[in-house]
Amino acid sequence: MFVGYMRVFSTDDRQSNDLQRDALIAAGVDERHLHADKASGARDDRPGLKACLLDLRTGDCLVVWKFDRLGRSLPNLLSIIADLKKKGVAFRSLTEQMDTTTRRMASFCLWRSGAI
Repeated sequence: MFVGYMRVFSTDDRQSNDLQRDALIAAGVDERHLHADKASGARDDRPGLKACLLDLRTGDCLVVWKFDRLGRSLPNLLSIIADLKKKGVAFRSLTEQMDTTTRRMASFCLWRSGAI
């Protein structure tokens, strides 16, 4: 199953999740499994992300529109991806066309995390 996460920075109505939502749904994420936050990526207390991570089960795939929607920095992003891998959850970023379900990408993520 695909589980989607989207985030915008602004807590007011200046920004919208519409572009991200449309892309995630087009990628196969069911609307019932979309999670969202209106908060800075630097915040650790994002309720939408927490709910998203709780929604994920072994064999699922977390889908985001873009890397920076999930993590606040490369080390933070790689830490989240490593935690997902421990749970048996794949990761896919639509904009960067990264998908840890492919052998090549899984190797890249491992190499990259070792380089940091």
